[in-house]
Amino acid sequence: MRRRVVVTGLGCITPVGNTIESMWKSLQEGKSGIDFISHFDASAYPTKFAAEVRGFQLGDYVDNPDRFAYSGRNIRFAIGAATQAVRDAGLGENHDPARFGVYLGAGEGQQDFVLFMSTLADAQKNGDFDMEMFTRLGLERMNPRFEMEQEPNMPAGHLASLFNAQGPNLNCLTACAASSQAIGEATEIIRQGEADIMLSGGAHSMIHPFGVTGFNLLTALSTRNECPPKASRPFDRDRDGFVLGEGAGMLILEELEHAKARGARIYGEVAGYGSTADAYRITDIHPEGRGATSCIKMALNDARINVEDISYINAHGTSTEVNDKVETGAIKRSFGDHARKVAISSTKSMMGHLIAAAGSAEAIVCLLAMRDSVLPPTINYETPDPECDLDYVPNTPRTGTVRHALSNSFGFGGQNVSLIFSQFKG
Repeated sequence: MRRRVVVTGLGCITPVGNTIESMWKSLQEGKSGIDFISHFDASAYPTKFAAEVRGFQLGDYVDNPDRFAYSGRNIRFAIGAATQAVRDAGLGENHDPARFGVYLGAGEGQQDFVLFMSTLADAQKNGDFDMEMFTRLGLERMNPRFEMEQEPNMPAGHLASLFNAQGPNLNCLTACAASSQAIGEATEIIRQGEADIMLSGGAHSMIHPFGVTGFNLLTALSTRNECPPKASRPFDRDRDGFVLGEGAGMLILEELEHAKARGARIYGEVAGYGSTADAYRITDIHPEGRGATSCIKMALNDARINVEDISYINAHGTSTEVNDKVETGAIKRSFGDHARKVAISSTKSMMGHLIAAAGSAEAIVCLLAMRDSVLPPTINYETPDPECDLDYVPNTPRTGTVRHALSNSFGFGGQNVSLIFSQFKG
């Protein structure tokens, strides 16, 4: 028999709340965290808005915030969310640190845009770029600590140090599927007996000039600048792109008997994990959703349940024309007749797309829906799309028992991850 993995702690930093309960309250009330960008002057960009984290202070979570003076927003968010999760799980000293690991799907930090661009400009001579001068100026001006902190492995390293997690320490960066994949892989580590506890999830912030420029060039972002809170509208006929978000979601995963032995509260069980690739194009998902379909089926097989057992799906639901249509088709192919009976919502309609951190935040939503028998809505759903014709819990929350929930995360490059969370049964 494989070892069972349960969730014993949760933490988050999001555009709709910096605690689990404040986030959950906002989602149930259909509140949007999307507004005009304040991190930098975005007035000249095609997209001038995003879902920013507001009111966050690292000093609320650690006693020595100056230790992280060179850390970017992604690392700070990771620390805030992870501190909440560790406290929520009641992890003290009653565990073996060598059996406590970290597996994140965390994104890279952000470049000092002004410093980088001024250095580029100063290395221009009569219209020609002087690489030797750029290198010299860079070595003079750029701070090595700040540059090091941009590496994607740094959040996991900081968390291991903070919580004395001496076990496996890994980070994967598979675009929008990253933190879901981290949860799945962390689950496998516990199942295989390599650890008893894993701190898993993700953190990311791409709300900076390079990030917004890149997604605008891909024509992936909404440009509904006249009303930012209405911009993210998954599955609606008039959707025009996703809204960039930022934040972190963290979960404590624990081997069942270990959790029971210390009397831990259990939110639910990680029952199913599926991971596939479209093997198609880098920026386009397969038009028939072959990777997404096989991923969902893989998770169902891993959970050893039938499609009829799933009563709630937290969709990837980005609010792009192609993604929402293809995901709808993948759900239909995976679920058959049950596709029209299952409730589906996209909480990206409220918190935006947290990129690498999206999956972990949405996994938390699934566990809270299970805990409270409440299905969060998809807001801004106003005009039905004939190609997106399922039940998307439009605009208002709904009560309903959730024994098994599916969370989908589909990333650029064709990376697909599906997770299934189930009510804990002793």
